[in-house]
Amino acid sequence: MSVSALSPTRFPGGISGLLQVASLLGLLLLLFKAAQLYLHRQWLLKALQQFPCPPPHWFFGHKQQDKWEQLISQESPLEIFQHVSLMTLDSIMKCAFSHQSCAQLNRNSHSYIQAIGDLNNLAFSRIRSIFHQNDTIYSLSSNGRMFKQACKLAHEHTDQVIKQRKSQLQDERELEKIKRKRHLDFLDILFFAKMEDGSSFSNKDLHAEVNTFMFEGHDTTASGISWALYALATHPEHQQKCREEVQSLLGDEASITWEHLDQMPYTTMCIKEALRLYPPVPNVSRDLSQPVTFPDGCSLPKGITVSLSIYALHHNPKVWPNPEVYDPSRFALDSTRHSHSFLPFSGGPRNCIGKQFAMNELKVAVALTLLRFELLPDPTRIALPVARIVLKSKNGIHLHLRKLQ
Repeated sequence: MSVSALSPTRFPGGISGLLQVASLLGLLLLLFKAAQLYLHRQWLLKALQQFPCPPPHWFFGHKQQDKWEQLISQESPLEIFQHVSLMTLDSIMKCAFSHQSCAQLNRNSHSYIQAIGDLNNLAFSRIRSIFHQNDTIYSLSSNGRMFKQACKLAHEHTDQVIKQRKSQLQDERELEKIKRKRHLDFLDILFFAKMEDGSSFSNKDLHAEVNTFMFEGHDTTASGISWALYALATHPEHQQKCREEVQSLLGDEASITWEHLDQMPYTTMCIKEALRLYPPVPNVSRDLSQPVTFPDGCSLPKGITVSLSIYALHHNPKVWPNPEVYDPSRFALDSTRHSHSFLPFSGGPRNCIGKQFAMNELKVAVALTLLRFELLPDPTRIALPVARIVLKSKNGIHLHLRKLQ
């Protein structure tokens, strides 16, 4: 009668037996970790479903636009990416973390924006260097030391946000206010909600989610907004159609309700076409958990890292005819396309969990900007996309803004 290798009645002898046990234990640990990550993600998705706050609660674009009105009086083009980054940081801080950061007015917040920019460039640089794949070698390099310092600054920022909110929650009046809320902020959800097995987030998990959501919630969204405004500036006929749609919807009111977001079909089409031309995250990578064989017979082994260029996919003429042409009609309601031809938020079970939040913020930012400004490109500085962790422009995104009467 055969006996299982894990049977308590017999311990496998010799080196081969020990290797067999080690292999099985490793497999069990791997499966446990995979299940833990799956449950973790499912819990976060449920948490985000409780998260849709109405736009007036979280969008602080009026500060950005008031600031722009002061800057455009100088009659010079404005590099918008930095300003949009500060606006999206304000938005995510208020919406997700109950934190009034006033990043657009407070220069202390610029150090966090700079740290994120440095991490973006340094991480991309490390990927391209074979010598920097070793952690020890990288830590001794100048780039490694800069990366460590930038991480320190970014983590100090998020630690301060968590510490401040924890302190506020010691106040019973604040707790009562939270209990009466119809929708909790993201950080409050992390603090109070329990996972299905009854456990709560550890401090390590909490800090990891705050770091991820703060970075993804402002930097990628800033990229999407900046490139969408640039696309509309370089295509004035589409810009005017969007403006007319927003004006007919809002009139002279510079505020948007949750219901308005589903009533801007043409503006949404223009935003999606900008996301196709300029995907905020141009590349994603995955480690293969099992071998993959493609239709042409080529195969890849388990364990290697596969990189997908979303930028190349969106510019592939076999997928998108005339891919370099800005054509919002590609996203008309009656248009047809492959389900995985458009992946600005990646796809599958590991796609961006904040994609709806990002799309809503894109709509609000574009709509309120077009309501107050006419956008024109700077012909002397055409934006040159450069692939990093987040899509940026090599020479910045410079626009002329004219205040509408």
